[in-house]
Amino acid sequence: MRYHIKDIKLAERGRRRIEWAAGEMPVLRLIKDEFKKKKPLKGLKISACLHVTSETAVLMQTLKAGGATPYLCASNPLSTQDDVAASLVKHDGVSVFAICGEDNRTYYQHIRSVLNIRPRLTMDDGADLITTVHRSPITDHRNIVGGTEETTTGVIRLKSMADRGILRHPIISVNDAQTKHFFDNRYGTGQSTIDGILRATNRLLAGSNFVVCGYGWCGRGIAMRARGMGARVIVTEVDPLKALEASMDGYQVMPLNEAARVGDIFVTASGDINLIDKRHFRVMRDGAIVANAGHFNVEINIPALKKMARRKKRIRGAIDQYLLPGGKRINLLGEGRLVNLACAEGHPPTVMDMSFANQALSVEYLIKKKDLKKKVYPVPSPIDRRIARLKLKSLGIRIDRLTKEQEKYLKSWELGT
Repeated sequence: MRYHIKDIKLAERGRRRIEWAAGEMPVLRLIKDEFKKKKPLKGLKISACLHVTSETAVLMQTLKAGGATPYLCASNPLSTQDDVAASLVKHDGVSVFAICGEDNRTYYQHIRSVLNIRPRLTMDDGADLITTVHRSPITDHRNIVGGTEETTTGVIRLKSMADRGILRHPIISVNDAQTKHFFDNRYGTGQSTIDGILRATNRLLAGSNFVVCGYGWCGRGIAMRARGMGARVIVTEVDPLKALEASMDGYQVMPLNEAARVGDIFVTASGDINLIDKRHFRVMRDGAIVANAGHFNVEINIPALKKMARRKKRIRGAIDQYLLPGGKRINLLGEGRLVNLACAEGHPPTVMDMSFANQALSVEYLIKKKDLKKKVYPVPSPIDRRIARLKLKSLGIRIDRLTKEQEKYLKSWELGT
């Protein structure tokens, strides 16, 4: 078995971490039990480019239970939990190519390693795997029949490819499942982003001016949790509808040029490039903390910050401090990468339970569904609703059912006042 990890001796610690996560993922456990019996993925090679965390390990175990042979690489150079990677190799027989802190060259070597096995299906988190496929000759990956994508950033890239007519196979947008973005993006990103900031800085949020750049589902979650910690939350947006929603949710809304002058902590969550730029660094307060919750480290213009700075030093753990002319200090967390994974442990397994349940059932759907076109599809509604029901059951929550009379009324048009 081929693999490239930091240290196989970390495997025992990783196994304990995986066992803890699995105990918080009852929906995926139910799907794993079903997969063991039916083997819907028997004989399939699946290449996955995901954050190599304990929750991802539970997904890999589920795919193996279904008969698949998964190959795993990291979707972010700083997100790999090295002990988890070791455990997957030693205890589960999964070929893993991921090392926390790997350089850009190694990162793409690892992506090519999981593609060299000629997969039938792909799993992506950010679309680096699929874009690598599409930069290769079409004959290199003609075995691929479909794939899944986990993030907003990745879906944006893939929909652009589909619109241009260059997408080579169908993709299921796991990110668009309601049991994903309502919970993973809002509650998972909200909690884990605050967790990453606090672990990195040990900063008191109460009373601080906390700027959230972007009010999508992730931004909503971050703003909600920051306010819960006592921060004064400012939202910046380019979408008038989202800006209006943020205002009605009780947040102060203003252009980033203005927010940059008063903010103490800044978090980007948009999926776009250079939200925080040179003009913003110039007017920030001394000691400002800047972090990114988007998938790629492009939302903060780090090259511009480096050019502006007289010097840079690693002042604490995951904090790089840039000293600007005049003595002002800007503190960048986690090298501008996903702060919840670069500075903490990512989303809690309770929410990843639903996200990865969508992944597992979506690859099963892709194998069964033979007539899909080369475009990006949402997760089928029956899968979404099934996962919601399973999650409610695991939480011991029961809900009502429509009566026959109510079902008839909702389907009719004759009845009125």
